[in-house]
Amino acid sequence: MKFIYAVLIGIFVAASAYAQTDPIPASAIEELYLAKDNGSGKAGDQVSEFRTSDIPIYCVVLLGSQAKVTVKMNFVAVNVAGVKADTKVVTASYTTKEGQNRVNFSGRPEDKWTPGKYRVDIFLDGKIAKNVEFEIKSTNITATAAKFVSSPDPPKSAAPKRSRKP
Repeated sequence: MKFIYAVLIGIFVAASAYAQTDPIPASAIEELYLAKDNGSGKAGDQVSEFRTSDIPIYCVVLLGSQAKVTVKMNFVAVNVAGVKADTKVVTASYTTKEGQNRVNFSGRPEDKWTPGKYRVDIFLDGKIAKNVEFEIKSTNITATAAKFVSSPDPPKSAAPKRSRKP
């Protein structure tokens, strides 16, 4: 009987070890970038700097495989006034279908972004795969009015005088 228990325990341990997968390599993500809105509600070109009025901010993840995987994004405050460091600002998760290799996340605040340094962490099946840091800067739009100064009417030119020579 002890032999049967030992065999069953051995099979259970072997099956558990076989079921464990290796960590997902960082190369599983071909490209990770942030983008502003392209004007039609979709991610535009890659950018590395944002303004507080850039709403939403897109996070584009291009995977190195078309296998099914759960992609999670944490949008984290790194150094933002009034926000504790490493606070998750936006969190989203998506499980791809077979044949998909692109995931688009977007995030928006209730009003405007708070200026500061942020980071996006990407997880694949629960394991950190890649991250990118960026900055959101204040929108300093200063409108300067053109100054117009009224000047007196230009002097009317007098008719040229003819000189007479004696």
